[in-house]
Amino acid sequence: QVQFVESGGGLVQPGGSLTLSCAASGFTFSNYGMRWYRQAPGKERELVATIGSFGSSTTYVYSVKGRFIISRDNARNMVYLEMNSLKPEDTAVYYCNFELGVRDGYWGQGTQVTVSS
Repeated sequence: QVQFVESGGGLVQPGGSLTLSCAASGFTFSNYGMRWYRQAPGKERELVATIGSFGSSTTYVYSVKGRFIISRDNARNMVYLEMNSLKPEDTAVYYCNFELGVRDGYWGQGTQVTVSS
């Protein structure tokens, strides 16, 4: 059974930083690229960042480029999202997933990030 457990969210002031973690299980983690998504209240889920299976290639949505860094640890089946210079518009529930997990509807509980003074 594919599972994701996201953690590391919280309340942070504008300009602050957080690092999110995701523990993945139920599939051969090192074979797949991984993704971070987010969903803000009243909005559709948005793809934020991707990372290749070996961690050498990354992509970011324009709004987070230069502020967020995605990374992974294949030995631990973990994917991370380092978030810097946070803005109120980054407030959302953040989820990790991979292509097949999205296709088949597997989602974790997510982790809430709130950026507010």
